Amino acid sequence: MKKTFFSLVFAGMILFSAQESRAQAKFPPASSTTKIEQGIGIKKVTLVYQRPNANSRTIFGGLVPYDQVWRTGANGIPAITFEEEVTIAGNKVPAGTYGLFTIPTKGDWTIILSKNVEQWGAYQYNQSEDFLRFQAKSKKTTDKVESFTIAFENVKPNSADLTLSWENTKVSFPIAVDQSKEIMAGIEEAMKGEKKPYFAAAQYYYNNNLDINKAVEWANEADKGNTKAPHIKYWKARILLKAGDKAGAIKAATEGVAMAKAGNNEEYVNLNTQVLEEAK
Repeated sequence: MKKTFFSLVFAGMILFSAQESRAQAKFPPASSTTKIEQGIGIKKVTLVYQRPNANSRTIFGGLVPYDQVWRTGANGIPAITFEEEVTIAGNKVPAGTYGLFTIPTKGDWTIILSKNVEQWGAYQYNQSEDFLRFQAKSKKTTDKVESFTIAFENVKPNSADLTLSWENTKVSFPIAVDQSKEIMAGIEEAMKGEKKPYFAAAQYYYNNNLDINKAVEWANEADKGNTKAPHIKYWKARILLKAGDKAGAIKAATEGVAMAKAGNNEEYVNLNTQVLEEAK
């Protein structure tokens, strides 16, 4: 009898536990978590943040008051990580992870990089934990942004703009890197090896307005024995044109057009043709 009683109690406990487990429904978060990464130069910038929706509310000057520190999204503050030193608004920022606060206004915003990256909301914000404060331009947009969005725009080899957009407001500030010494040292070291990066090195010198004669030398090396790579002819032509050798540029681009046509590569037919037109 006792055995039957305890068996019934145990079975009831299992049933209750199973029902309780099934009752733990999962719900989507009101504000989703987003992670974005952007290569700037040879290193990355990574940012993790929360994306609330407008939901027909007045955002700036309403849900988000003007002239007060804002957590810049929802829930926890955004965390931005730089793999190496960057320059923001003329200020050097060492590699590391920082919290991102902002102070919205009707005009320029204040952007705050904080040494505190773990804070939930801005309720316990402490100005003594600021690493950097700077001003950023804001502007009104015609298209309404429903979900708070942080994005990288205007991406260049050594810089990018970080933009904050929500409702009809957009704020932007530049992040730049200076990796020239590191990259040039890497090129110099790589040129000592068996697989010399002639093509990439020539492109880098061209794009960064460095020694154009050295770029020509490397472009010629990259082009030796080339019979099927119209992109190499294209870049050689551009480099020669920049160096003032129009005849050499025309010859390289003409060969590039022929190679591209043979390989049904319309893109490099057009690109090599553009160089020909510039050279002529």
